[in-house]
Amino acid sequence: MSYKAPLQDYAFLLHRVMRVQTLDIPGYADLDEGFTGAVLEEAGKLATEVLSPLNAVGDREGCVLENGVVRTPSGFKAAFDRLRAGGWMALDCETEFGGQGLPCLMHTVVNESFVSANMALNMYQGLTHGAYSALRAHGTAEQKAYYLPKLASCAWTGTMNLTEPQCGTDLGLIRTRAEPDGAAWRITGTKIFISAGDHDMAENIVHLVLAKAPGGGEGTRGISLFVVPKLLPDGSRNAVSVGKLEAKMGIHGSATCVMHYDGAKAWLVGDLHKGMRAMFTMMNEARLGVGLQGYAVAEAAYQAASAYARERVQGRAAEGAGPAQPLIAHPDIRRSLMDQKAFIEGARALAFWGAALIDRGRHGDAGAEGLASLLIPVIKGFLTDKGFEATVQAQQIWGGHGYIEDNPASQFVRDARIAMIYEGANGVQALDLVGRKLASDGGKAIRTFLATVLAECQAQDGDPVLEPLAKPVKRAAGQLQEALGYFMSVAGTSPHDALAGSTDFLHLMGHVSLGLMWLRMARVAAAEADTSPFLQAKLVTARHYMTRQLPACALHLARILAGGETLMALDAEAF
Repeated sequence: MSYKAPLQDYAFLLHRVMRVQTLDIPGYADLDEGFTGAVLEEAGKLATEVLSPLNAVGDREGCVLENGVVRTPSGFKAAFDRLRAGGWMALDCETEFGGQGLPCLMHTVVNESFVSANMALNMYQGLTHGAYSALRAHGTAEQKAYYLPKLASCAWTGTMNLTEPQCGTDLGLIRTRAEPDGAAWRITGTKIFISAGDHDMAENIVHLVLAKAPGGGEGTRGISLFVVPKLLPDGSRNAVSVGKLEAKMGIHGSATCVMHYDGAKAWLVGDLHKGMRAMFTMMNEARLGVGLQGYAVAEAAYQAASAYARERVQGRAAEGAGPAQPLIAHPDIRRSLMDQKAFIEGARALAFWGAALIDRGRHGDAGAEGLASLLIPVIKGFLTDKGFEATVQAQQIWGGHGYIEDNPASQFVRDARIAMIYEGANGVQALDLVGRKLASDGGKAIRTFLATVLAECQAQDGDPVLEPLAKPVKRAAGQLQEALGYFMSVAGTSPHDALAGSTDFLHLMGHVSLGLMWLRMARVAAAEADTSPFLQAKLVTARHYMTRQLPACALHLARILAGGETLMALDAEAF
């Protein structure tokens, strides 16, 4: 069962819902339907014909560490060469560095196809894109000229080195040290969980490493960012090595390495002791990419499960007469598939909107940048939580065959699980949303978001098709406002009560966000639904989301209003 890119849905979102050519964002006027269709069709072919067949190969073979070099699974290097030759890694990189200069939105759409087809293989270029972004924003002119063309083409690949054995999220505890060495530095320490830390698909690997330099003080204030190439400019090997490959639950084709820096030569990126600011430049982009992974893997799992449900004969229909029917005849199978479909298509619309906001922000729109920053924890956290849930639903449709490794369902579940953890575990995303993002800039972004939702709802007043869809969204937005009011009432006196509801708030806001997306899609679909089965399906799926998913907002609100008393009452020894 081979993955196929949902090209019709891409075109619907880009040209009928978002109407990209009408948006006043630089580069969007060039995104006519002929151009985007050609790009996305070619990306879809690569995903189906080149990447997807290697997905199970990568899962089965994994990576191997041999004599200090990581060997990737059979076929990965040839596939990576195909992607590199087509310039697919550099879609939104600047033309001056060899990129194609397209918006982040186009990179996002193409990236979805590649992740759905083979998440593990796509991670090598994804990490490279992050390294490119950090160096573009904070590197010196010399660093940009030296590294960016190689990273844009993926002749060299990149990594992000944050986590250490004794610390993950709390980066103030890192022990990796940087000592000055003339115009350069020397890095000593160990980093763990480094995706694409070593492999055999590129000429060089460019590590971005957080380390503490002298004079910076304790905590995160003392952290600086350094670029540490595997191979030095003279071609010699730097003092960086792979200690081991992690044995992981999933994404076996992605090399997750323990990296040792033994006095490795390095160069400062950005200002001394300002490494956190430099590293977090790429976080909105990186977390958007991880949120995309959540629903993109779910899309591949859904495609396989829906095909199986149409083919697998099992049990009689509810009426009880006649021969056994395919699984798709049974209401509970339909429930599961509709839940998956409604989530995936809504999540896709939200990710595309997030990418467009990032594009606006890149061109100086502070309001769009603020709204993107507010939505990023939701995109990362909600879409990966629900994406994993969707892969489990897809696996369930296979029954016992979903638990057998001869079939694809298990891999989708195992691969999707990591997206809830890395780039900031989802609990951290929820704390970031409630603890920082809501109050940022005086709460301007959350007020803008709520105003956007309510305006979309009010625009449907009096419409016989759309007003019934808008009412549940408006009700959910009211529940979101009530949760905000509760947080404001307890934040000063009982922060535990506010933070105890952070994950529920993230999910509440996620549901409201997808409700907004489905209302936008339904508005477009309603105009022509009578003549298009595709658009009729959009309206039915919108109704499904409003009636069977949005009611979860009431549950999340009830949990938020319950506060944190039961969470904090027991002594640690009681657990």
